[in-house]
Amino acid sequence: MSGRGKGGKAKAKAKTRSSRAGLQFPVGRVHRFLRRGHYANRIGSGAPVYLAAVLEYLSAEILELAGNAARDNKKARIIPRHLQLAVRNDEELNKLLSGVTIAAGGVLPNIQAVLLPKKNDKGQKK
Repeated sequence: MSGRGKGGKAKAKAKTRSSRAGLQFPVGRVHRFLRRGHYANRIGSGAPVYLAAVLEYLSAEILELAGNAARDNKKARIIPRHLQLAVRNDEELNKLLSGVTIAAGGVLPNIQAVLLPKKNDKGQKK
């Protein structure tokens, strides 16, 4: 009569891999994308956790800078223009996303130095 009992332990509440890793991004979904993408025959259990953490960090970084850009423009809502300003004004993010076009992002304000009015050192005399 082994294996049969009257009671036993109740099944523990399911805990997501994201909550175990302390992440907001879905580790299970990232794992599924890695498997379905045929990047390799086998995917280690730590790979989707690491990738989800990297994606979450990059997203948080961009959103923080975009939020600062929105606040500088006295807006409460982040729009693509704020994302563009955030990415292009940050040296490392600009290098990472150099080949990326942000739709409705516009361009960075820039005036060539030659077009600016010349500054005279001495006061103008007539």
